[in-house]
Amino acid sequence: MSRMWAIVERELRRFRRSPILIIVSMIFPLVQLVTLGYAFGGQVKHLKLAIVDQDHGLPAVKIRELAEAVSAGARTVDLIDYADQGQAVADLRNGRVNGVLTIPPEFSRRMLGKNQPKVALIEDNTDNVVAAAMAGSMSSLLVAYNEPPTAARIPGKATLDIVEVYPYVPYIQYLLPGSIVMSIFMMVMIGGGIIYIDDKARGLHEGYLVTPISKLELIAGFNISGTIKAVLAGMVLMLIGSVIAGVPNPFDPLRVLRLFVVVVVTAFALISMMFLIMVRVSDPLMPRAIFGVLNTVLYFPSGAVYPQQGFPSWMQVIATVDPFTYAVHAFKSLLLKNTGFEAITGDMLYLLAFSTVAMTAATMLFKRTL
Repeated sequence: MSRMWAIVERELRRFRRSPILIIVSMIFPLVQLVTLGYAFGGQVKHLKLAIVDQDHGLPAVKIRELAEAVSAGARTVDLIDYADQGQAVADLRNGRVNGVLTIPPEFSRRMLGKNQPKVALIEDNTDNVVAAAMAGSMSSLLVAYNEPPTAARIPGKATLDIVEVYPYVPYIQYLLPGSIVMSIFMMVMIGGGIIYIDDKARGLHEGYLVTPISKLELIAGFNISGTIKAVLAGMVLMLIGSVIAGVPNPFDPLRVLRLFVVVVVTAFALISMMFLIMVRVSDPLMPRAIFGVLNTVLYFPSGAVYPQQGFPSWMQVIATVDPFTYAVHAFKSLLLKNTGFEAITGDMLYLLAFSTVAMTAATMLFKRTL
């Protein structure tokens, strides 16, 4: 054990002498959280909607009034009047407007005669988010338009009451668990894998090979030191990120304790995986080359950015074996739902089993020869 702790002490001393490395590995995931959280989590507003009224009857005026109410209230759209539909469509193609709402010439007569009155929304569907927001806004407008002037005292139609178990979760909170796992992974990659490969490239690992230290002690020393670094990064991002994202009661002692356990287990699982990948690698450029690939393959299928239920079947297979998946689920349960360990027992068991298998395989593959 003393030989293993000597490896741990040596790695932590090196880590302490690299303050820039510490800052970068902790700040980058925080910047990613804030940027992505506010970039994707906001409500789409001020879309430019061209209105071409070819009817000018009272029903058409009512549609125009409802559109102005949407523009003044939710501010989803900003209205622009056009007299020529061809010019409006041309501006849509050129990106000057986001949609064209056309009221055809026969709309009022068809509306009064109840003869299938229709309006047309022409969209630029190259941006699905903008198109969906505008279509939803105009669909709600027509629902309000079609409501009778006086509602029945007792509704005769079935309605749906939605009951939310938890308070509203903004996207930046939804993104926080994945950002915590990403900060742990970055520290594992930078403070664990890359430093180990650099030691091998410089020949520093030869000093280990001439000592009586065993392969298990050597791998365990590297893994424990990497885990300590990753835990520091994960806890810093978790606490600061919780404050920025507005997580309720972020410093609750029991919640912090449970999150600390998850951070430790996640860090040890990822550092074990990293040493399994790097145990036979000698080229110092290899970990830098595969960092982007590992980041993409592990981060996005985990459900950190988008629900896994929307993935194709082959990506769901990746998510099933991805340790990020179980870490992200555990952090979501504790941060967003404030549950206990009973909700994340399966996640913890998988991460511990994954760590055991990865560390055992890395020990077996480690060579004590040059």
